[in-house]
Amino acid sequence: MALEVIEYETSPDVVASVIVLHGLGADGRDFLPVAEELNLQAIGGVRFVFPHAPKQAVSVNGGVMMRAWYDILDAELDRQEDEAGMRSSQAAVAALISKEIKRGVPASRIVLMGFSQGCATILLAGLRYPARLAGLVCLSGYLPLAATTAAERHVSNAELPIFQAHGRSDTVVPIELAEAAHMILQGLGHPLDWHEYAMQHSVCSEEIADLNRWLLKLLS
Repeated sequence: MALEVIEYETSPDVVASVIVLHGLGADGRDFLPVAEELNLQAIGGVRFVFPHAPKQAVSVNGGVMMRAWYDILDAELDRQEDEAGMRSSQAAVAALISKEIKRGVPASRIVLMGFSQGCATILLAGLRYPARLAGLVCLSGYLPLAATTAAERHVSNAELPIFQAHGRSDTVVPIELAEAAHMILQGLGHPLDWHEYAMQHSVCSEEIADLNRWLLKLLS
């Protein structure tokens, strides 16, 4: 599955890439303003890659066609999962990583970032990728196919740093799902930077500031 993307470069001299996956029903433009707000000049040029998820029928929304990384089969997100759709998006993200590597950015300088369904997808793809990545940014999401994570996680990313942020009033992806993911990832030995905010299923300025600091430290 080849994905259409839009890109934003902070400088022509790119030294790191951040691949950003949007949430259900949005598209790649959704997080462009967030990238523009980040100040990463201290580490050099950064290429942000914003793929558009393909359009598909989403069961929980009555079969309406919208951009989605996989089907949502149940409002309780971890009850029944579209594994085939998740695996397809995992492969698509791996292809985006490979493309950045071919463009001269090593895997160790590539960050995967995702919001909501996009967060679930980068967790699935990033933990299983067969070369060490820089880190994962998990915004308002959860851990998909949690029961297979320990067995399928690639040794190259066994200690991958993770920034995890969530709204305390999130009614779309309840914070309890993020906390469950946190416990699993912590138990697997991942260095985790946990943040929670007084917000719903969204992004706030305090979160962006915390993310900015984390990315500067990660990529310095």
